[in-house]
Amino acid sequence: AHIDGVNAATRSDIELLGRLIFAAASVARQLKIDQEGYRLVINEGEAGGQSVQHLHIHLLGSRQFDWPPG
Repeated sequence: AHIDGVNAATRSDIELLGRLIFAAASVARQLKIDQEGYRLVINEGEAGGQSVQHLHIHLLGSRQFDWPPG
């Protein structure tokens, strides 16, 4: 299924959204970054950094992250 972004998701997409997060955690385990920690990022809209018009998750790891993000 194609979803433009978080704002376009509907109640019927709930299972798919959960599967996306589960898949990201699975990839983190495969990359062996699950124990040290990682960050999941979903950009929404132009001001939010979304440059590709479909919902996707960025998996960031293998380095220390600051908070708040910039």
